Amino acid sequence: RVRMSDASDLSAGEEGQEEVMTPAELIARLEEAWLNEKFSPELLENKSELVECVMEQITHMEDNLQRVRKGDVKASVHRMEIDRIRFVLSSYLRSRLQKIERFFPHVLEKEKSRADRDPTFLSPEEFAFAKEYLANTEVYLRNVALKHMPPNLQSIDMLKAVPEPCLDSFVFLRVKERQENILVEPETDEQREYVVDLDEGSQHLMRYRTIAPLVASGAVQLI
Repeated sequence: RVRMSDASDLSAGEEGQEEVMTPAELIARLEEAWLNEKFSPELLENKSELVECVMEQITHMEDNLQRVRKGDVKASVHRMEIDRIRFVLSSYLRSRLQKIERFFPHVLEKEKSRADRDPTFLSPEEFAFAKEYLANTEVYLRNVALKHMPPNLQSIDMLKAVPEPCLDSFVFLRVKERQENILVEPETDEQREYVVDLDEGSQHLMRYRTIAPLVASGAVQLI
């Protein structure tokens, strides 16, 4: 679990306990999640605890803003930072909703088929939204088209009807932790598989499928 720290508590907790972050670390974590979600072709693991902490931080910042004297230049700077954080948070959540709407049957299938120990891809609210979106889509298709078709054509498999995320698309990334022996698949029949080392701080353009586990682990950052 993630929680905010105060001035006297800036250390990370032990494994299995709460992870404590400063406000600056919290916003940096939000920006990282935002960029990964924005540039990833698939829906990533949800960061509901991070979102909750950011919303609490925004509330705290707005409370502090009320105590600043009117006309103080600090108030304008403080307000701009709040607006910036709100934009990043809104864009992050909007990116996730857009992916849910675009790939809803595959998102639901992935969530339902995951093991109990695996991280959830959907927050409870997103899961409810995806189920409702699926139900509404099925009702719409049935009323508009399917009921007017022959009986043998009045059903539809959403998993086949809706395209899956394209994991073979290429993404830009920055390496946060050095990685060795990353297998790169060939682009043409004439090429062979080969391995590369990714040095910390280096930037690359690679197929998303190749580095998806590294995005999930935080070893690389999409840019």
